[in-house]
Amino acid sequence: MATTKAELGDSIRERVRCALKQQPQPTVTVLSSLLAVQDAIHYLPDEAIEETAGFCKASVNEVWSVASFYTNFRFTPPGAHVIEVCWGPSCHLAGAQGVLAAVQQELNLFREGETDDRRATLRYNTCLGACALAPVISIDHHLKGRITAGDAKDLAGGLLVD
Repeated sequence: MATTKAELGDSIRERVRCALKQQPQPTVTVLSSLLAVQDAIHYLPDEAIEETAGFCKASVNEVWSVASFYTNFRFTPPGAHVIEVCWGPSCHLAGAQGVLAAVQQELNLFREGETDDRRATLRYNTCLGACALAPVISIDHHLKGRITAGDAKDLAGGLLVD
């Protein structure tokens, strides 16, 4: 039996509500709520914006204005693996351009986004906070430092195999 769009929406809403209710901090804001939801389901679908508005007693427009302001929020589901290439000053000076080009070539992407098979998402990051290890990439939130273009190509290619 196939899942209907309404059932899928209800499932997402329930996951969003759970994330909103489980926030540990005493002061809950629209921003903290959106972060909690994205941590739980990895993106912010329309249902998340609507549920967050109700939870925070804010309008959908107020929540959307916060969500759309910050570039780290995403509104579509990510690929199975997320690879971020740091292009901050330290990484840039240490060769991030070559690392980024190698990852893009291996994933067959020419900008940020998902591979056609949705196995990987490429994101550019202004700073991964490991400047002493530049250039740095992150794969599924695990940092890899002193990366060469060859290392990056191998790591990105490894995300595409079963």
